[in-house]
Amino acid sequence: MKNLKIKNSLYLLVFLLVFSCADNWIDVKSQNENSEDFFNTEADYQSALVAAYDMLQATAEQFQTAEIASDNTLCGGQDANDTPGKQEIDDMIHTPVNGQLRNIWTWMYTGVNRANYIMEFQNNIEFPNKTSVLAQARFLRAFYYFELVKWFGDVPLSIDKRIQFGEQFNIDRAPKAEVYALIEQDLIFAAANLPYTQNETGRITKGAAQALLGKAYLYQDKFPEAATVLQEVINSAPYDLLSSTEAKFMFENDHENNIESVFEIQYSDKNGGSYDCFYCLDGNYAVGFNGIRSYDGPIYDFGYSFNVPVQEAVDAFEAGDIRLEYSILDIEQWAADTGAKYTEGYEHTGYYNLKYIARKGDLNQPDAALTNPNNFRVIRFADVLLMAAEALNRKTTPDDVTAKIYLNRVRNRAMLPSVTTTGNNLTNDIYKERRVEFVGEALRFFDLVRTGRAAQEIDGFVAGKHEVFPIPIQEIELSGNKWIQNPNY
Repeated sequence: MKNLKIKNSLYLLVFLLVFSCADNWIDVKSQNENSEDFFNTEADYQSALVAAYDMLQATAEQFQTAEIASDNTLCGGQDANDTPGKQEIDDMIHTPVNGQLRNIWTWMYTGVNRANYIMEFQNNIEFPNKTSVLAQARFLRAFYYFELVKWFGDVPLSIDKRIQFGEQFNIDRAPKAEVYALIEQDLIFAAANLPYTQNETGRITKGAAQALLGKAYLYQDKFPEAATVLQEVINSAPYDLLSSTEAKFMFENDHENNIESVFEIQYSDKNGGSYDCFYCLDGNYAVGFNGIRSYDGPIYDFGYSFNVPVQEAVDAFEAGDIRLEYSILDIEQWAADTGAKYTEGYEHTGYYNLKYIARKGDLNQPDAALTNPNNFRVIRFADVLLMAAEALNRKTTPDDVTAKIYLNRVRNRAMLPSVTTTGNNLTNDIYKERRVEFVGEALRFFDLVRTGRAAQEIDGFVAGKHEVFPIPIQEIELSGNKWIQNPNY
């Protein structure tokens, strides 16, 4: 975390030894020989909590990959062999042998294990801030499991206990309903025991827990439950939309953690890491990789031309929608206007993801592409409003009046007129609004999947297969071939 992480970075050392990697289910003993002897002070619990937070930064990989999987962007890069795992996902030809999917599985289970480490020893001692520590740990566990269930469906489930080497032979993939049940329990607990405002930037809040709970309900088509909790965020939490003028800058570094930010992953430029260990980074590597190839010009900085928007995404914006100018960069027009120079990358579309490309002054050495400090906005208040609108519209007894109020707050901020539709037409209007509001923010693919529209919108998407991704083949083998692969992979 930008503040949380810098302040407590030394605390991570022992935990980077305990959980150096979930790869191959390695169980590394801590410096104390017995990790059970560790939790003797509040500082020990806080150290473990920072280690659990630390894996949030690994999500830059999956958020970029999720956007590439959608119909918003192409993979891009240098050529067809540049990061083949992402190229395959873009073309919907991915298999269980895929480096990016293995990373997502491994890193999210590392996060689960770190959160479960705290829960496993939650009763060792008592201290004044213990409930808050446990609430934050349970939010983090819920978040990591939510990512796993979105990507892979049924997944191995461990509650209040680490999965250690050897146990994979005796643990089954749990039905996703069971995984969601734990997610709900964790988030309800977190929401009940955390404040809306934390003293330290980057700490989980009540609003973040409620918003993620609402999203988890929405992914299960639990519309009344989603509407209730999301409306509580709208009516009680200290969030609001930025103004039309401020919104143009909401993805810049100096607008991080603003009033619209409900849950934001903090990044810094303090640790360069390496290309062999993206999860070790403190920086948001996706920003540099999304950037303009061989760029020489004002405002922006160089990058590797991944995750390039397509014309269809540009055309989804209505005339007069001010979001287009701060969401997608027309590099050809920009070069003509400013004299900027650049090189066309693979699958060049003429567009870049303006929300997450490097700006001058962002980057640090030793490797500027790995040290971008731009935070990732996981849940914005606009998302809360549009999720609530959808839940109200799609529940058995719809409340389209309130749904339109929430939808139109987002549209009016974009300088667009209010919609007046109802029923299925309003549903489609909400879907359209989600696409343009969150283009470049990794929501589109899973929105299409959860609403049953992916096969008709994404080239190569096969219904009955691509709703989830394959379990990495290494994990199947490590389970002693106990786990059954997802259908049709």
